[in-house]
Amino acid sequence: MEREPGTQPPLCKSGDDPDAVWDVPMEACITPYTDQNHKARGSGLAPWPARLTAPPPRLADFGYSNEMFEKDTKVWQHRVENYWNLLSPKIQSDTLRNLMDMKANLGSFAAALKSKDVWVMNVVPEDGPNTLKIIYDRGLMGSVHNWCESFSTYPRTYDLLHAWTIFSDIEKKDCSAEDLLFEMDRILRPTGFIIIRDKQPVVEFIKKHLSALHWEAVATAEGRLRGRRG
Repeated sequence: MEREPGTQPPLCKSGDDPDAVWDVPMEACITPYTDQNHKARGSGLAPWPARLTAPPPRLADFGYSNEMFEKDTKVWQHRVENYWNLLSPKIQSDTLRNLMDMKANLGSFAAALKSKDVWVMNVVPEDGPNTLKIIYDRGLMGSVHNWCESFSTYPRTYDLLHAWTIFSDIEKKDCSAEDLLFEMDRILRPTGFIIIRDKQPVVEFIKKHLSALHWEAVATAEGRLRGRRG
């Protein structure tokens, strides 16, 4: 996209959502910066690393209270501790480096890993609330994606994929669980892991397909499935 030398790009329309990032045509315009933008997008944040667990100012945009945020943070701290205990017999200190939370919600899964030497990509589904702004406010990184499409990454990029209710969501769309498993296989490194947390019937359905992909189903319990890629 080019503009004539010496000309200034116009301001974007006032009704445009500056946080919209999925399937939005690029325009040669500048989003106006106002005092309201400053208050909503940056001020009032706790310094790092306290901002990982401190309720960000924009929670109310999604109907969350500080208490709900703190509860979500504690729930995922407990779950991640259980995940790590489940994985510990199979991993070394540097086995897990690149992780992906395929449905990040508020980013509490990644926040619970702050003491681990890992890098986490937080993915927000394109058809849900755009909580990416909350993830950014927590000092984390992320992206918006539709899991009926390929994720923009090199093959064999991730050591662990965390799929929380992703397969239940796929059932409502025009793609299949098998399609998603193929995509996960593409971006998961050899000997990498998946953790699927979903309804028990969904977990049992997924488990039936793992041998065809040369994955090892290591454990199932309470709607959780841990798989390892061969």
